[in-house]
Amino acid sequence: MKKNIAVVFDSAGTLLRMYRVAKETATGNILEDVESTMLVAEKTGRALVVMHAEPHMLKNTEPSTVLWKFIADNDLKIDISCSSGPVSAQEAMKIINKEKVVVKDVIDVLSAVYKHCPERYYMAAALIVDKETQLIPYVLSTAGKLYSNTSKTIELLQCKGIDTYIASGDTMRSLKGIAEKLRIPLENVFEIATTEDKAKIVLDLKRKYNRVLMVGDGMNDIRALQVADIGIVTVQQGDKRPQKLLETADLVINDIIEVIEIVDSLNTADHMKEQGTVFYC
Repeated sequence: MKKNIAVVFDSAGTLLRMYRVAKETATGNILEDVESTMLVAEKTGRALVVMHAEPHMLKNTEPSTVLWKFIADNDLKIDISCSSGPVSAQEAMKIINKEKVVVKDVIDVLSAVYKHCPERYYMAAALIVDKETQLIPYVLSTAGKLYSNTSKTIELLQCKGIDTYIASGDTMRSLKGIAEKLRIPLENVFEIATTEDKAKIVLDLKRKYNRVLMVGDGMNDIRALQVADIGIVTVQQGDKRPQKLLETADLVINDIIEVIEIVDSLNTADHMKEQGTVFYC
């Protein structure tokens, strides 16, 4: 027998208010408060590459060390978080191996994020590769802290017997602490989830639940929003969301706490249906 409702959350921008910084490698310009998925979407064949590196590892490395050597020396894993075309981790690594991007470039964005988001919940480093040009146009860093109503929202859902999940492009290194803080079981947390991965996660959950709600805020959530029973886009981050994303959503919310009202309305409708309530208009 299927359970009633599950809610799947993206993390960055959805559970967490994010601060993102990019460095344009060609010019050295620092771009503040950027949207990493939008930088990827600028051109076909770009991919957001997540490095499984603790910030202190980068800061303790000689700044002039080329990035590929830092990755090799520390036996680091990389993953593709999202892309604007088919790009494998192997293809990304070939591009990184050709490039002269150095650790200092990453330290620069980490420092900018630390300065502007000192009360961060976590910090991560990434880069964007371009398959067409075989270059790394940007290195990035992100930090985030829970929205004021995030913990309350998850707690209320769990009190109502609603199962909660996280499907995110972030690594488990970042997601573990969030899940533990929110008391979401780690088996309900899906890391390095691409656009298609998120859609598959939702579809798989629909086999177990009568309704699956997807809550996200970025273009990499769009397929999951489409296949969910109810796709919810949150604009709580405050930056402008692409029109295509907004049009995909069944509902647009300004605060994560509004998910509670949506779930309550579904439960009320289900209860009335069970009671055979008839409305006359």
